[in-house]
Amino acid sequence: MAANHPHKKVLSWKTYTLVFLLYSSLSLSQSFKDADSLINIVETQFSNTSDSMQLVTLEEIYKNNKLKPDLRLKYALKSLKLSNQLHNELWLFKTNYELGNIYKKKGDLDTSLKYYYAALKQNELLDDIRNEALVNASISNIYKVNEDFKNAVKYANIGIKIYREIEDSVNLAINLMNTGEIYRVNQRFDSALTYFKESGDIFEIVGHRVGLAYNIGNIGLTHADLGSDSLAETNLQEAIHILEEEGDFYPIAVYNTYMSDIYQNRDNYEKALTYAVQSLNISLEHSLKEQIRDANLKLSELYVAQNNYQKAYYHQSQYLAYRDSINSEGKIREIAELRTEYEVNKREAEITILKNEKRTQYIIFASMAVIIILLGLASFLYYRNSRRKQTLNLILKERKEEAEAQRDQLEAINETREKFLSIIAHDLMGPVNSFKGLSTIMKMSIDSQDIKDLNDIHRVFDKSVNNLSSLLTNLLDWSVTQQGDIPYHPEKIDFNHLINELIDLFFNMAESKKISLRTNISDNLYLWADVNSTKTILRNLVSNALKFTDAGGEISIAAEKSNSFVVIKVNDTGIGMPQSKIDQLLAEDNFEISQGTQGEKGVGLGLQLVKEFVSMNKGEMDIESEIDKGTTFRIYLPQYNQ
Repeated sequence: MAANHPHKKVLSWKTYTLVFLLYSSLSLSQSFKDADSLINIVETQFSNTSDSMQLVTLEEIYKNNKLKPDLRLKYALKSLKLSNQLHNELWLFKTNYELGNIYKKKGDLDTSLKYYYAALKQNELLDDIRNEALVNASISNIYKVNEDFKNAVKYANIGIKIYREIEDSVNLAINLMNTGEIYRVNQRFDSALTYFKESGDIFEIVGHRVGLAYNIGNIGLTHADLGSDSLAETNLQEAIHILEEEGDFYPIAVYNTYMSDIYQNRDNYEKALTYAVQSLNISLEHSLKEQIRDANLKLSELYVAQNNYQKAYYHQSQYLAYRDSINSEGKIREIAELRTEYEVNKREAEITILKNEKRTQYIIFASMAVIIILLGLASFLYYRNSRRKQTLNLILKERKEEAEAQRDQLEAINETREKFLSIIAHDLMGPVNSFKGLSTIMKMSIDSQDIKDLNDIHRVFDKSVNNLSSLLTNLLDWSVTQQGDIPYHPEKIDFNHLINELIDLFFNMAESKKISLRTNISDNLYLWADVNSTKTILRNLVSNALKFTDAGGEISIAAEKSNSFVVIKVNDTGIGMPQSKIDQLLAEDNFEISQGTQGEKGVGLGLQLVKEFVSMNKGEMDIESEIDKGTTFRIYLPQYNQ
């Protein structure tokens, strides 16, 4: 347990975790220029090289930690495909392991763990004890990030045991230090310091300066957790000095934030601000999202303590933006899980209906059997009344057909009702998400008593409420008029007016993701289509584009005349998709879950509505897409002819 300190604050808003991975940092010596050359070879001359040379070239690219994770992932997957084709056990192990590293850096820990386990299984064929230790250490780190203390220690100890047996001092020290960090994060400070002591002795003996710096820094973090600020400062300053010489900036950003905590505890806000600003600058320079988030929160806290609410508000806003960006994958996963639960419940309801229908059919069949028996007895006893029997059978047949027709009509009405419920839920997601962002900003403005910001927020909020009210009115009017089928009432539509409403609806959502939403619409452009279904088409296309486009991206909406049609183009700079995925989306009743930006997921409902409504309006649709470059949807709807 941490010792009590008279001025120590409980750092409930963050948990610092540093893990030193030598085996992933060794490739940093590869320059961008060399990587570009290798990528050029892969893209232009690969077919002329041998299989083994292709695998070596791909490895040089995907192990280059200076490249963006998505670029590394692209070439690692190429290597995995080639290794499978060649049935090469060694390269299957190496590629699966690096895919685990890449997905870990992308923050997709579940997928990372899947590839690590695949590498571990592949190594059973290779029977390489060093590989076994390497993968177990990586698996331990994933469990540590997921706060699974038991499994994190279990896999870490497997690696430590192997490195002791083969007398690999450097990797033993790395794994001892990482295990000590697991104990520190879980507040087992005595055990943590024991592991740090042993790993530090080894690093000092072998002269490994970076490893020694991490170890000293982790000891400093432990003393900070225990409330020993003086010891913490001494160790952290020493670690920062070494790491600055070695050019390793991530831990420096973390340590500077801790130094800011220490001086804040001493009420020395000037030095606390200096360290917090240093942490933010380093994090921004090297795109360290988690540390940008934490540094902004620390600066907001410090400025509040100094009554500088303007700067506190700015850094709080930055903190919320980066926090939401980092946590977006978790939110998408929650939405996918809710969708899965919905599908399961829906399936169970369908099963219940089928059971009830079978029970009803059984009763009908039993009744018919009784009637047939009675009719048989009547035929035997009243042979001369055969015409009456025929008339009775005809009446029964007509009633059966009438009952079946009524059942079919009820099923159609139920299907339409379910479809309307899906439409309403899907179309309301955008405005509700906008309200969530406005609520967060409003709370901050209330806390800071900023009346001007509240007035601005009120105007935006009022505008969003009007948009939502309009959306609900359209949906409710539409559902009231339907009589078992979705209504189709074509009319003259001013397309420019329709687009202005759409931009107003999605403005806040685009702003929250820092996405540019542009339009390029010809003047005097009119459609001949059903207005409600056309709005649904456009809402779903823009909503999907926002969902699968990274922050800072761009979405454009264009429209122009083409013969008797108006061609509507919705283009985004999002993650894109392969042709196989496009074929799946264009298939009938496809609701397959798909991944978007940073692991985002969609269930395909919106596109199903788009396909159905385009067809209903006598139009056509096609899709063009390219991985990592974006997607373009083209919708052809009839043009209004005067």
